Amino acid sequence: MVVQLAPVAAIQEVFAGIGAIAVVGLSPKPARPSNQVARYLQAAGMRIIPVNPGQDEILGERCYPSLRAIPERVDVVDIFRRSDQVVPVVRDAIAIGARVVWMQEGIVSEEAARLAGEAGLLVIMDRCIKDDHARYVVRGS
Repeated sequence: MVVQLAPVAAIQEVFAGIGAIAVVGLSPKPARPSNQVARYLQAAGMRIIPVNPGQDEILGERCYPSLRAIPERVDVVDIFRRSDQVVPVVRDAIAIGARVVWMQEGIVSEEAARLAGEAGLLVIMDRCIKDDHARYVVRGS
């Protein structure tokens, strides 16, 4: 299922019972949107797993070079990569058994969305996970 203008219930369901969120393309630079979003998710009590092949640790968490290198279950794959780089990330998300692929605001890949949807993953694209959490979970509207 591909969701851009997601029903509130679908977004709230994503956040219910999340174990870990892999943040692909997480930057160690505090001013970058990926870092700001990941810090927000941590502050909201969610477990983030940084994915960035050039780093060992970000935001106090061990960093992995790829989704396939993560040794624990990942529920949500939050993607901060250019749209033309999303398909391989989605293939890895499918391979590791993630249940949700979330392409951040400005990231749209119909091919990646189709692949993930066909594999049974919920796909949310061109939306900010931080904004949606603040809007639909924290405020509940």
